[in-house]
Amino acid sequence: MKSFFCGIIFMLAALIAGVYIAVTHGWVPANADGAPGVFETWAAHKSLGAALKGVTDEPVTMAATSANLIAGIKIYKTNCAFCHGASDGKASNVATGLFQHAPQFASDLLTDHPENRIHWFVTHGVRFTGMPSFTNSLSEGQIWQVVLFLKHMAHLPPAAQKVWKSVPSSKFL
Repeated sequence: MKSFFCGIIFMLAALIAGVYIAVTHGWVPANADGAPGVFETWAAHKSLGAALKGVTDEPVTMAATSANLIAGIKIYKTNCAFCHGASDGKASNVATGLFQHAPQFASDLLTDHPENRIHWFVTHGVRFTGMPSFTNSLSEGQIWQVVLFLKHMAHLPPAAQKVWKSVPSSKFL
């Protein structure tokens, strides 16, 4: 039994040493233009899936009024359009160089995602991507305004649609 535990400790030490050597010798890619490795992809998907299991489907208390949607568009323009594009769907030079590529919400709509999941993404950000956490830079109300805009961007009322169409991605190119 003692040799069994010694074998396990030896294997763990060898694994740690192997990871250390791979990282310190540059065998683990650090470049943003390279494809992710199998382990990185697996870890990113598994950790995000586990984190999202705790997201509830509680009803949203903020109404999707024109005022809230327009406020969400303005916050999005300042904080999100640079990576996620605007109404014309064109990605900025920064967005095309990101690894992982940021979804372009004019074409990659979030309408099938529950509001609470979108809220989690905006609040906490997503590791292994360029998506930052906005928990320290936007208020809870501002986050919900962005969430409402993202959720309803395919069917905006006329006043909000006019504001959205005035935010072209070409401004960020």
